[in-house]
Amino acid sequence: MQKSYSIGPRTFVLDQTKAEAALAAKRVIGGRETMTFNLLPLRYTWAYELYRTMKANHWEPEDVPMGKDVEQWRDARALTDIDRWIVRMGIGYFSAAEGIVGDNVLHVVRQLATASELKLVLGRHAHEENIHADSLLYMISSLGIDPHECEAMFEDIPTITAKNAFVTRVSKDLRRDLDMDSVADRQLLAKNIFVFGQCMEGTQFYGLFGMILSLYRQGKLPGIGTMFRYTLRDESNHIEVFRRLLLELVAENPEIWTPEFREELRGLMAEAVELEQAFIADCLPVEGVGLSADEFSTYIDYIADRRLESVGLAPLVGGIENPLPWLAELMDVRKEQNFFEGRVTEYQKASSLVAVSDDDL
Repeated sequence: MQKSYSIGPRTFVLDQTKAEAALAAKRVIGGRETMTFNLLPLRYTWAYELYRTMKANHWEPEDVPMGKDVEQWRDARALTDIDRWIVRMGIGYFSAAEGIVGDNVLHVVRQLATASELKLVLGRHAHEENIHADSLLYMISSLGIDPHECEAMFEDIPTITAKNAFVTRVSKDLRRDLDMDSVADRQLLAKNIFVFGQCMEGTQFYGLFGMILSLYRQGKLPGIGTMFRYTLRDESNHIEVFRRLLLELVAENPEIWTPEFREELRGLMAEAVELEQAFIADCLPVEGVGLSADEFSTYIDYIADRRLESVGLAPLVGGIENPLPWLAELMDVRKEQNFFEGRVTEYQKASSLVAVSDDDL
């Protein structure tokens, strides 16, 4: 089937059959290779819609005032030792972890994805990891924390080192010549997408999210709490990008989804949970106001089961109720006070407001 357009003395013939074939050739991996980055026609509409949502959520660290945080940080009575330790652990872990995620998105997953709309949303994902890393630098410089101390925590706190080693070994498995016709290599990619999306961003980030936002809920460190709220909103979209990507990859390559492979993924989640719960014990060696290590540990079990079920895998524990339901309320960041003009302003464009549901927590 062809369409022709006559403009003056010239006629241009467009082969619709070729265009339809190009659309049909789009795949998560192993699809039609093109350097033109032509998004249309879309095959993975969900990826483009998520990209638009993520773009509408854009924020910059410097937009968040840190004056109150600095005042509290300098006041020995405003924060407890546990409060300060949680902040240090948060900065120490996330200053490395956000970079690990962004590097894996760009240099592993986006490199292997072949559909342009997937590359688009993955590029946005990596960009948001840069914003998160930048926000941590902003926190460190505002509070006057020694940056070398953050590096030392990354190197010297065993539970931080173990969490990062868990994901970097999965990322390194794909940094070599790959044969995407090989079931084993396609399973490696599926494992990477699962570990980074559901285990790391989807589960291992949530212990500290809960702790920082617990402090924010008590009126402590409002600037840091606000940035973590924005980060958590971003992470819910990242989790969904990788969840959908995994489901599409499996739908297009059902041979990878063997019973043995599914159990391997459940085993990786169990390892992620164990590492996170050990990390929580380091964050809360003694309990503080509204901060219970047992409660946060249970929350990780709850989150892990939700992540597994969202990709069609059996839960590890089952039957757990959310011990931190207040987190859902703190996720609603569609409107924020403009600190400079004293008026309410939309942080999201009105055309793409998306409320985060309890399913994202």
